[in-house]
Amino acid sequence: MPPWPAHSAPSSTLAPPASPAIKKGAHVLLQEDAGANSMKLNFSGLRALVTGAGKGPLSQPYFLSAGIGRDTVKALHASGAKVVAVTRTNADLLSLAKECPGIEPVCVDLGDWEATEKALGGIGPVDLLVNNAALVIMQPFLEITKEAFDRSFNVNLRAVFQVSQMVARDMINRGVAGSIVNVSSMVAHVTFPQLITYSSTKGAMTMLTKAMAMELGPHKIRVNSVNPTVVLTDMGKKVSADPEFARKLKERHPLRKFAEVEDVVNSILFLLSDSSASTSGSGILVDAGYLAS
Repeated sequence: MPPWPAHSAPSSTLAPPASPAIKKGAHVLLQEDAGANSMKLNFSGLRALVTGAGKGPLSQPYFLSAGIGRDTVKALHASGAKVVAVTRTNADLLSLAKECPGIEPVCVDLGDWEATEKALGGIGPVDLLVNNAALVIMQPFLEITKEAFDRSFNVNLRAVFQVSQMVARDMINRGVAGSIVNVSSMVAHVTFPQLITYSSTKGAMTMLTKAMAMELGPHKIRVNSVNPTVVLTDMGKKVSADPEFARKLKERHPLRKFAEVEDVVNSILFLLSDSSASTSGSGILVDAGYLAS
């Protein structure tokens, strides 16, 4: 039994401000460090919720966002935020809670609508939301099954609707500004063999992000997405271990490289912070550039 209740078991240029500044809320502190400005984000006094916060065990190779959510939780925790970490694997929550004392762990399968409602319906005030949970099931178009299709859309897209509605409604009821970041992928914009279902969920997320930004903007709630190329999480390294497969992937990238988890996390934190206060409805391409389709 777990130590807590298992609840149902186009691109932007990232540049810090030109002069030192301190803002309220998720603010930026520019500090002199060895003669150069360094940017430190401060989320003290804010509460964040991050889905897909587990590392995603290698025995479950369909979880592609593995590591991004976990490192986002750690970065937000280190920056002073109170963090609700959501994942479906108790073991991941155990180890994460040891690394980040004080986080609020929630174990739930976001592909289950009723379980998610039970687990997060009364989660309380949230100022920052990162929709990171996702899975990919690689199948050729003619072999895609109903089960794989439904599971992919339930986790990758429907859960984003459900969790974002909960959080946004509470923000509006409290009359506070907020920021939501959806973790998408480069395959929302380009095609790749056997990723048809995954690409479809991420393509839909692109329009969802824009529509949410339009409707929630009047309530001072910003909504953006990050669209990374292959990210070198443990799973990303495993996926790209085949030299020929990796070569083909890199050929579609202007810089012939993959993204590091830190690259994605930094983009997420930027979009959550007041540094991007005028940014909403955008999709930041992390180490992806404009890839050929």
